[in-house]
Amino acid sequence: MAFEQVNKKVIRTDIAPGAEVIARRGSMLGYSGGVTFRPISGASGVGGMVGRAMSGESVAMMVAEGQGNALYGFRGHYVTLIELQNETLTVEADRLLAHHANLSTSVEMIGQGGIRQAVRGAMSGQGLFTTKVSGIGSVALLSHGGTFEIPVNGELVGVDPQAYVGHVGPLQIDFKVSAGLRDVVGRGSGEATQLHCTGQGRVYIQASEEKF
Repeated sequence: MAFEQVNKKVIRTDIAPGAEVIARRGSMLGYSGGVTFRPISGASGVGGMVGRAMSGESVAMMVAEGQGNALYGFRGHYVTLIELQNETLTVEADRLLAHHANLSTSVEMIGQGGIRQAVRGAMSGQGLFTTKVSGIGSVALLSHGGTFEIPVNGELVGVDPQAYVGHVGPLQIDFKVSAGLRDVVGRGSGEATQLHCTGQGRVYIQASEEKF
């Protein structure tokens, strides 16, 4: 059961046995039916793994169970829905609003390479963790000003580190600095740091450079 976009900042989803939903704690706006909300903790049960993995970054999660539907949003941020079809989404951990509980989730810390190392080098103010969400199901992401998709089909795609939200597919993400004397003295373009994306997939960026 896919998530439904109510408006740019709110989503609705059905809740049923076998179709539980994991969401950021405090993001439930309303619900109907026999739905209960339980904070995620411990090593077993629905969402146990993601609860352990994300506890270190102060992103508290909860699981919605029972039968009914629920509305989600968070602090007036824009919400973008992504449908995964046996794919992997790599996303900044604090961008996750909600996802189907059947999706496989893992968390990587800065220092293990990839986009986290790049973002840290860019000093973009992103979170401390990258989350990987895999399988078949819906994922809801948060952003400033909305999110849009750029296909990556073998050619290089450049992205501002502060606009980067996440990507789907086996993309290679490299941090590049093109700072010269003009940038040092404040007369450059202001785009001296970039993320270079190559491979096959799609990258999602927000319509803002505001830090999340």
